[in-house]
Amino acid sequence: MERRRLGSTELTVPAIGMGTWRSFDTEQDRTPIVDEALAAGINLFDSSPMYGKAEDSLARALGERRQEALIATKVWTEDADEGQRQIDHSLSLYGTVDVYQIHNLVNVPAHLPRLEALKEEGRVRAIGATHYQESQFDRLEELMRSRRLDMIQVPYNPLRRDAERRILPLAEELHMGVLVMSPLQGGILDRRPAPRQLAELGVETWAQAVLKWIAGDPRVSTVLTATKTPGRPTENSCGGEPPPFTPEQRNQVEAICAAG
Repeated sequence: MERRRLGSTELTVPAIGMGTWRSFDTEQDRTPIVDEALAAGINLFDSSPMYGKAEDSLARALGERRQEALIATKVWTEDADEGQRQIDHSLSLYGTVDVYQIHNLVNVPAHLPRLEALKEEGRVRAIGATHYQESQFDRLEELMRSRRLDMIQVPYNPLRRDAERRILPLAEELHMGVLVMSPLQGGILDRRPAPRQLAELGVETWAQAVLKWIAGDPRVSTVLTATKTPGRPTENSCGGEPPPFTPEQRNQVEAICAAG
């Protein structure tokens, strides 16, 4: 799988990563999914306290292989003291956190200085912020321009392109990494390309085509997909394999989306 630098940081990340929303909020053993992901080259895992038991489930599934993975997680609370507890809990699970994000821009004034201090101590390697709503991109852009972040996480796919017009150019200008959330949501999988079209794109599934379209944007560091289904990590990883789509193939994906 293709790997690329996370913005101006020293972290090298895979084109396709794994989210844990809904899929890891469980007491069930997720070791088989993590095993398959690692074998497929997916070694960046993204989580959050918002995802229930996901952080703990991921830590159990990694076990002694923590050093084989890159951990991206988040702090998510308006309460400053609870934020400290969330941070302490994540560090107790993983030792260090490779990418620590402020989830949905919640209480940035309280959480950002703490993450900056942890980065100085070497317990956090990169700092970021996320938001899932395009209506909050003004706030995200303002924080990006403060130059206190190393990366951001936003939604982006052929049907949700506000980030392409607003966030990605600014991230490129500021040399920031970009994680993409929810790449296969928002009705994108309702499209039904013909087998001939998939063959022309050099993929086996429409999901692979969408992931490859997103990952082919040079401003994107990693596309995050969440799953609990065996076989899906291997399938998704193909979206990060070279060669990238040609301009003509990218246009074809967009035409399929426009056709509905």
